Amino acid sequence: MKKSSIKTVYLLVIVYVTLTCSFTSCHNTKSNTTMKISEKLFGFTDGKEIKIFTLENPKGAKVNIINYGAIVQSLYIGDREGHYEDIVLGFDSLKDYIQQTSYFGAIAGRYANRIAFARFALDGTTYQLNANDGKHHLHGGFKGFDKVVWDPKPFIDSSGACLELHYISKDGEEGYPGRLDVYVTYCLTNDNELKIDYRATTDRPTIINLTHHSYFNLSGSVSRNILDQQLMIYADSMTVVDSTLIPTGEIIPVENTPFDFTTLRPIGSRIQEVFNIKTGYDNNYVLNKTTSLLHQAAKVYDPESGRILEVFTDQPGLQFYSGNFLDGNIKGKNGKMYQQYDGFCLETQHFPDSPNHPEFPSTILRPNQIFHSLTIYKFSTDR
Repeated sequence: MKKSSIKTVYLLVIVYVTLTCSFTSCHNTKSNTTMKISEKLFGFTDGKEIKIFTLENPKGAKVNIINYGAIVQSLYIGDREGHYEDIVLGFDSLKDYIQQTSYFGAIAGRYANRIAFARFALDGTTYQLNANDGKHHLHGGFKGFDKVVWDPKPFIDSSGACLELHYISKDGEEGYPGRLDVYVTYCLTNDNELKIDYRATTDRPTIINLTHHSYFNLSGSVSRNILDQQLMIYADSMTVVDSTLIPTGEIIPVENTPFDFTTLRPIGSRIQEVFNIKTGYDNNYVLNKTTSLLHQAAKVYDPESGRILEVFTDQPGLQFYSGNFLDGNIKGKNGKMYQQYDGFCLETQHFPDSPNHPEFPSTILRPNQIFHSLTIYKFSTDR
């Protein structure tokens, strides 16, 4: 072989190795910076291929995400002894995610949480949305972002192993005005953080409120319910709701009430005093924030496993849901029948029904604006 040919082959090999390393970070078990991404088929729906993507960091943390509903299907985090277990509720099959409406691990939108009587006014026009929660609209309607197929793009960068998911919500979808172009990017970092970055633009004035809806249980593999897990919410006040969980517009302090989590205490310590259609928490907290920058929203500690979850966000509200509607009739992963209080949700978001409450922070997005939000779920242990 001529020297010029050898040189050409050598350069091609270098290019191949460089491109491979940019995706796999040149996996080396001795490296403390190795990030991994893999993918495999999870099923089909609407003639589209659904894949499950696995993001891993060198510490042993792992998250599985499917491009149906932008769903976190499982999340493996170590306990104080270094045992890694799945800490989110969900299903083993795509069929179950399609059939169920519990929003396990999904992105909720175009408007997360509730809109009263499924309607709102914007710039003098009243829009009627689909009513999928009695008379009200919940988490984007009958086919919200939890029930659509997203276009996936896995990559590795300085943030870690990432998966970008893209969806275009058409003008009029579920009753919303405007074509909404949405990107949600999950990144698993070396610091055991699951970062969720949201971005969206529109071609007409519309409303937007996006959140992540994982049901967490820090015991691992749902070995215990959440009632002994200790919660702190960085909020001194909350929005009052009526009997159908629609805000009245009033904001009240939580001090000396069953809703007071300003110090770390067990979720179950006063849960029997709270009724939200069913016994338990399903309430929006007004976070203590002075700027639009990232701030801590919550902390959860499981004394038995030693796992700790901290939540950071730039959003004004946090919906705390204690899994009240789980009733033992849903068969989850590994055949587990999910019972009441088997998981909790910490949904960073704007307030429910904000479009009908001008005194609440605005959720309006206009064509000359970019919606951008960041939430971080950070995991550690007590040693």
